[in-house]
Order: sequence, then structure tokens, then C-alpha cells
Amino acid sequence: MKLLRVTMLLVLAMVAACSRPPLRTRNVVLVVTDGLRWQDVFSGADSSILFGDSRYIGDTAAIRRDFWRPTAAERRRAMMPFLWNMIAKSGQVFGNAAAGSSAQVTNGLKFSYPGYNEMLFGAPDPRIRSNDFGPNPNVTVFEWLAKSRAFAGRVAAFATWDAINDIFNRQRAGFVVRAGWTPPIPTPTSRADSLLDRLYATTSRAWADDAYDSFVQASLLDYLRTHRPRVLFVGYGETDEWAHAGRYDQVLRSAHAVDAYIRELWTTLQSIPEYRGTTTMIVTTDHGRGSTGTAWRDHGERVEGAENVWIAAMGPDTPAKGERTNVERVTQSQIAGTVAALLGQTYGVGASPIGEIVRR
Repeated sequence: MKLLRVTMLLVLAMVAACSRPPLRTRNVVLVVTDGLRWQDVFSGADSSILFGDSRYIGDTAAIRRDFWRPTAAERRRAMMPFLWNMIAKSGQVFGNAAAGSSAQVTNGLKFSYPGYNEMLFGAPDPRIRSNDFGPNPNVTVFEWLAKSRAFAGRVAAFATWDAINDIFNRQRAGFVVRAGWTPPIPTPTSRADSLLDRLYATTSRAWADDAYDSFVQASLLDYLRTHRPRVLFVGYGETDEWAHAGRYDQVLRSAHAVDAYIRELWTTLQSIPEYRGTTTMIVTTDHGRGSTGTAWRDHGERVEGAENVWIAAMGPDTPAKGERTNVERVTQSQIAGTVAALLGQTYGVGASPIGEIVRR
């Protein structure tokens, strides 16, 4: 009788699994805007900074005109209209700690390389304690997918920060990784390609290790149209750089620009038949920042609250539940498994996928 009961349970489980509709996602885009605080994403311009020390906000009249609104809902839409008018309405956004939605890093260090490794590998690595760590010994979910027959030649990563080359371990990874100030077109074949390479090579640089977001946007859109990757990573860096520089006005403008880049990327994807209706986009950040005084400029092991991040997603397999409130904590370490699960793959490293994003 016991054997019969177990057999029946197994049969029922198999029937239930077979009755689930197949996933419609065939392509995944993971977008990271470096160091953008959850406070700014969910509440928009911070009044304590915007109406505080004028050194942090430049042209006070212009920045307040562009980003100050009476309510948090209006302010966040002014800063990131695509996130709130499209992604939040069509998908889900996690991480508003003030509304009972916790999204956190688990590496304890709360800065970039450990965060990107956790996000892309699926678990923290205690060996990685510096942004200058060098080539990542861990195989990211992108590399893992690239080595499979289904995704070989269909994985790519574009980013402004040159350390992304090491984080993906470009020499070993086996897929296209373009990051930092290296001219992106190895062998230009058009005037547009030559111009982009020339801009990379000759433009004055605000940061030696971080190219401008607008440059990487042009490079990745060109690659997207010509190579059609199925798994794409995009990393924008200016939101972090301007915060470290103490320019809150530029943080707001950079976040607004990133939102426009994401909209442009999504619109481009939807204009291409093989992406339309079969692409899931995940948007997040690699670490949080402080919230009190001048702590918004910083992050790291000693900065309280810098473990708090945010994660947004939309696509054909993500139920449209909008801004999540009073839900179980999600973690940065779940992103790798979520990328794989959306593509129908089981990634056996680290944390389980975010079930709310992958409808099964």
C-alpha cells in the first residue's frame, strides 16, 4: 500500500509538471545601473539632499524643476518614467524596504566586484574582497549558458566599467565581452563603426576605468541588431560614479538617462521579430548606498543600509504584479538562477530562482 501511495504521488507530480504551460521566454537581458539607491528608485529625488547642501546639486533651480514633485510617486516617475510606466505595470519591482519588500546583497561587503560575482555566479565568494581581484575563478551563469549548444555564440556582455572584463573572465568565457574604454569594434567595416571607435579612443575621460553610458549604448545596439544574442548583459556606470563625486544632480540625470537607454533597448528588442514577445528583461543594481547625512555618496562593508538593493523584471513569464509590498525577501544571489530558469535551464549553483519572476 505504501509503495502504491508513493507511486501515485510521483505520477500526480509528473502530470502536474506536464500540465504547466511552457515558458515563452527565449531571450533574457540583464541590465545593471551601478550603485543606484533603492531610496531614489522608489521615492525619486531625496528632499534632504535636493534642498540641502548646494555643493551636491549644481544648478538648484534646474534640478528641482526637472525632478522635484509633491509626491514620491510623481518624483520617481519624473526620474525613471519607463521603469514606472512600463516595467512596473507590465512586471514586478522588488526592494522598497519602506513598504515591506526587501531585496538584498548577501556578500557582506556591499561593493561592486563582490556584488557582480554574487549576481552572476549565484553565491558570494569570500576570496573576492577587492575591485582589483583580477579574473574571476567562478563560472558565471552567462559563461555556463554560452558553453551549451543552445546558446553557443548567442551570449554577450557590454559595460562601461573595465573590471567587467575580469568579472566575466573574458579570456576564458568564450563569448563577447566589451567593457571599459577599449574601442568596441575590432575591425570597423563602416563609417559609423570607425566613428564610434574614434570616440572611444579620443574623448576626454572623466573616469579612467569607466566609459560613458552613452558610448556603451551605441555599441550594444549595433551588436544587438547584427548578432542577435539570446542572453545579454548591459552595465551602466555613471549613477555610481556621480554619487561618489558628490554630484546628486548628476545622479538624478544619469538615472533618468539610463531609464531612457532601457526604454530604447526594449523598443529595439520589440521591433525585431525574434525578440518580440519572447524576451524577459531584469533591471537591478550591484549594491546599495547609505541614506543619512552624506552617506548617500558611499557604500561598503561599514555603510549601514548599503546591502539593500532593488530588482525589477518584465517579460512573458513574469506576472504583472507591479511594485511588490509585504513579500518575502529576495536576494542578489537569486538573479543567476532566475536568468537560467527563464530560459528553461536549471543552474545548479547558489540560490534558487526568484519564483515570483518565473511563472511556472
